[in-house]
Amino acid sequence: MIRRALHDTLLRRVRERRRFLQVLAGPRQVGKTTLIHQVIEDLELPSHYASADEPTLRDRTWIEQQWDLGRLKARGSKRGALLVLDEVQKVTDWANAVKLLWDADSRAKVMLAVVLLGSAPLLFQSGLSESLAGRFEIVAAPHWSFAEIREAFGWNLEQYVYYGAYPGAAPLIEEPQRWRRYIVDSLIETTISRDILLLTRVDKPALLRRLFHLTCEYSGQILPYQKMLGQLQDAGNTVTLSHYLALLQGAGMVAGLPKYSLGQVRRRGSSPKLQVLNTALVTAQAGTSFEEARQNGDFWGRLVESAVGALLLNSTTGTNTEISYWRERNQEVDFVLRKGKAAVAVEVKSGRRKDVLSGTEAFSRQFHIRRKLLVGGQGIPLEEFLLQPAGYWLQS
Repeated sequence: MIRRALHDTLLRRVRERRRFLQVLAGPRQVGKTTLIHQVIEDLELPSHYASADEPTLRDRTWIEQQWDLGRLKARGSKRGALLVLDEVQKVTDWANAVKLLWDADSRAKVMLAVVLLGSAPLLFQSGLSESLAGRFEIVAAPHWSFAEIREAFGWNLEQYVYYGAYPGAAPLIEEPQRWRRYIVDSLIETTISRDILLLTRVDKPALLRRLFHLTCEYSGQILPYQKMLGQLQDAGNTVTLSHYLALLQGAGMVAGLPKYSLGQVRRRGSSPKLQVLNTALVTAQAGTSFEEARQNGDFWGRLVESAVGALLLNSTTGTNTEISYWRERNQEVDFVLRKGKAAVAVEVKSGRRKDVLSGTEAFSRQFHIRRKLLVGGQGIPLEEFLLQPAGYWLQS
């Protein structure tokens, strides 16, 4: 059992018969479906699983049909039953349909536990936080960690930095071309076309695609929105770019880290630091082999920094810990972890040539920070750092 903590959390909540919908949310190919089937097997309750992950959208009748099957199993069991609806956000008007069925079961005291699987931001956008307010709990399922990948596939640090953390692609690394095609076709293209463009309003789909590729190319670098528009050769505006970055982050692909500031207005207006959530998104498109990447110090340094940033973002998914960066003139702090009033500065020694100096001391003079961390070089070994979640470094 690799994702033990997620498994145990979900299993416990279903067994406790909490009167809440359980939402297992995360990007494609992180093992949500496998995890829920393991929960079903360990739960020892009658269950019904159904997926709406089809090229064409389904309607609410499909939900009603699946729900009735779950009710039949619950009525035939003294201990109730479990209903699992996968990729539910792809069903038209799914939130209102689930609300009516859930409320009807609550009034009738039907012992039917319900788990919804999908992408959290897309679920929220399509009605989770409005129609189902007060009726759900989220279990976040981010990209796999280095510890999970190492345990499952025996990878070393360098393999993890280069090949990233998609478990479905792991068996293909001995065939680089198949591995790249899997990442590009089954993950990148499917996520953009079926998880974003099919379900959300995007007025400039070509711009969103180019923004994704630009973020992968410049992962680990701070890029002002105006410079992005120049790179993308588009006459759009910065608000559109910011919105598209948020959509891509919601789908678990890339993100734009804000500059650290105690004022939210300044944070929103800052130039973002581009960051992939899985380094496979960089290497699968770069056309650089594993051996070539290891010999290219600048490229490998970017991968190392991207792996650190991905760990920090993924391990804080669903928590109140914020990840940002800080830069003033020619001084920079690669990452800043913040939880409440506690802040930790993280500097990464990756071997990549930089045009800025370490800003840790300047940052600590301007802000109160709990800890100054150096990763790599004479600091914390990279492997040791990647084996711990971000919250570990915020502890007193």
